[in-house]
Amino acid sequence: MSEKPEVRFEEAERRKGLILTLTAILCCTLCFVVRHYTALLSLVVILTVFLLSGDRYQWIYICKKTFFRDLLGLRVLLATMFRIWLWERNGTTVVTRWEEVAKMTPDKPAFIMADRSLTFREGDELSNRISWYFKRQGFKRGEVIALFMETQPEYVFLWLGLAKLRVTTALVNTNLRGSQLIYCLRIAGCKAVIFGAEMAEAIKSIQNEIPDIPLFQFNPPGEESAPILQDTIPLSTELTEMSSESYTDPEPAKPRDTLLYIYTSGTTGFPKAAIITNIRYLLIPLGVHNSAQLSSSDIVYDPLPLHHTAGGVLGAGQCIVLGCTVVLRRKFSASNYWKDVANYKCTAAQYIGEICRYLLTVPPSAYDTAHTAKVLIGNGLRPQIWEEFVKRFNIERVLEFYGATEGNSNLVNLDSKVGAIGFLSRTVSSIYPLTLVKCDEITGEILRDENGSCITCGPHEPGLLLGKIEPKKAILTFAGYADKTASEKKMVRDVRVKGDCYFNTGDILVMDHFGYFYFKDRTGDTFRWRGENVSTAEVEGVISNLIGLKDAVVYGVSIPNIEGRAGMAAIADPEKKLDLESLATGIKTSLPAYARPLFLRILPAPPLTATFKLKKKELVEQAFSLGTDPVYFLDQKSGKYVPLTQKMYDDIMQGNIRL
Repeated sequence: MSEKPEVRFEEAERRKGLILTLTAILCCTLCFVVRHYTALLSLVVILTVFLLSGDRYQWIYICKKTFFRDLLGLRVLLATMFRIWLWERNGTTVVTRWEEVAKMTPDKPAFIMADRSLTFREGDELSNRISWYFKRQGFKRGEVIALFMETQPEYVFLWLGLAKLRVTTALVNTNLRGSQLIYCLRIAGCKAVIFGAEMAEAIKSIQNEIPDIPLFQFNPPGEESAPILQDTIPLSTELTEMSSESYTDPEPAKPRDTLLYIYTSGTTGFPKAAIITNIRYLLIPLGVHNSAQLSSSDIVYDPLPLHHTAGGVLGAGQCIVLGCTVVLRRKFSASNYWKDVANYKCTAAQYIGEICRYLLTVPPSAYDTAHTAKVLIGNGLRPQIWEEFVKRFNIERVLEFYGATEGNSNLVNLDSKVGAIGFLSRTVSSIYPLTLVKCDEITGEILRDENGSCITCGPHEPGLLLGKIEPKKAILTFAGYADKTASEKKMVRDVRVKGDCYFNTGDILVMDHFGYFYFKDRTGDTFRWRGENVSTAEVEGVISNLIGLKDAVVYGVSIPNIEGRAGMAAIADPEKKLDLESLATGIKTSLPAYARPLFLRILPAPPLTATFKLKKKELVEQAFSLGTDPVYFLDQKSGKYVPLTQKMYDDIMQGNIRL
């Protein structure tokens, strides 16, 4: 009896990966020895001096503690870099890689959602129909079509079909409405919109504002009877007439060509359209695949929105690029998370933002430990709940990573170090050029020395994370945004030497003596009060724990004639069960005086983005002004939160109340 195709594919991929890894290490070693003889000699001298120095015991201890971690990191980095280099050298794109993967396991489920699934063959046929249809409609390579649709198995194959035509797809956030939605269509230069039946009302509300943009409504299986919006084209019906034969563009795409636009979350203004090239789409899932030690036989649970990088690239890419089956969910559900993981026999699962905190608030059930997930992959697991989370859900391994949709500064926590978002080797840190530099934590302004260079941070010194941009290396490129002005704002020049260029992450991190990195805050989120810097992220973590893991957003608000910004917290309390007295007591016990929020705003719903990040922009603008939401003030005498009245508000604004 012959082996199953997926088994052969998995074995071939494993052997290929091992050969590539060993080849990469051997080539790098030989090149280094041959081309860097002088550097090796210098290294011997440096080591000799070092071993005779007073710090030798500290460094020997650090090397001993981090040797195997660094070795694992080096293996992952070299394997990923070599595979990406090979793909780029061979002209591999997402479309050509998908064709290889789809042929190996045509009858295996590619995407599963609820009781529906698409095999690799069915997905490929759908993408071909899309290609033929939009070619007949006259769309040409380089043009942009927006995809405005909630998660479903067909989602990825819609943009994949456009990619075969070399048309770029803009993945639009399904939470956008009105002016923000129109802005996202215009900033990317969209020539058409494909929207799901569930988004018909949102499209209808702006239809008169975009008369020049053709609209295509896609009704997936099971929703064929959904009414078609007036003056739109019924895409699902028209696709039935199209051929499912493979479509090949006469002028193939290149690895650095734009594949997608993915919009930033827009927590600080209108979303920006980040450019995702073919090589970047290949890199992100490959890096995580290698870091998590996955194989094509793994089943990945992806309950995240497919218009976002975590769900649509990192998660869906495990299927498109590496042949895994991916389980989807239209909308994230904390109460069904572990049930889904168990029922679909998922071996890996994703999280992002505040998801882990939500899972802890769900009452315990048998599914908490009945699942088969061997690794959890994501970013945003707060240090305050890390150990509780791992213990309750019996998690073997947490792969916490750090990265941005558009950025080149990526970190991975390979050994489940509690609270860490990743690491850099202290002994061979130059192999991956990231750096922490000193900055004004309030404004984000980078501090420089007398020579004009940035000042590098030492262990336990908070600093701004920068990643060196090297266009020739795929892993270090920065493609930027559709808006070139926005791209330029993210670049920092003359960081270490004249003429170099780095990507500014906008995040303040801290590195310990062993090279582990910990998230501290976003630049601009930190505020100064009573002569001290207050990290909003740290205060949010404390308050969330005190109020039973409810949503809490912390920010600084200005008060007339008072230096700095006073702390304020917005807390979601839809059930109206918040105990303000115990909260005040807990805050007094857990936080220094300067970090305690002076104001509270109680919200009826969580202030979250679609990617489970806490929104602040609108709340900062409201400050502590009175409105429909209850606002409380920390009374300086009693130490308790009391309702903020109009008279108290006026007294604070006029300086009659001492703060």
